Amino acid sequence: MTRSVHFCHTWDKLSDAAQLMWDADCGCVPVIADDGSHQVVGMLTDRDICMAMHLRGEKPDEISVGEVMSPQVRAVNSSATLAEAQTIMSEAQVRRLPVVDKEAKLVGILALADLAREAQRMRINEHPPITDDEIGDTLCAISESRTPSELAPTA
Repeated sequence: MTRSVHFCHTWDKLSDAAQLMWDADCGCVPVIADDGSHQVVGMLTDRDICMAMHLRGEKPDEISVGEVMSPQVRAVNSSATLAEAQTIMSEAQVRRLPVVDKEAKLVGILALADLAREAQRMRINEHPPITDDEIGDTLCAISESRTPSELAPTA
């Protein structure tokens, strides 16, 4: 996992989040609670930014992160196994998971690429925690198209 995670707040503007993603060379950032707790309350992707600007016809400095972030956060506990993280990614169809401690505070981010690198490193191990096939299955699950009803915003 990456421990030095870049994040934003709900009040930040999309222009600030986009700049953060550009500077950090990442396509997704966790959104943390505004109360200083560092608890993850949402996720924001570069696609979220592009779609919000296109669909609203507004500039990125006119839209707050909280308006377009995904509030349905799937996270993994820092004590979880790689297999548990892989299962969450597959079920939630996400490429990145915030990693949280026992108080649900952000401590890192785990990407599908991290799983692949660890699987490769562990290949010499007699019983790797996850296999290449499982990584491939996760990528297939993540990449599966969703139906229009699944894409509709929830109230």
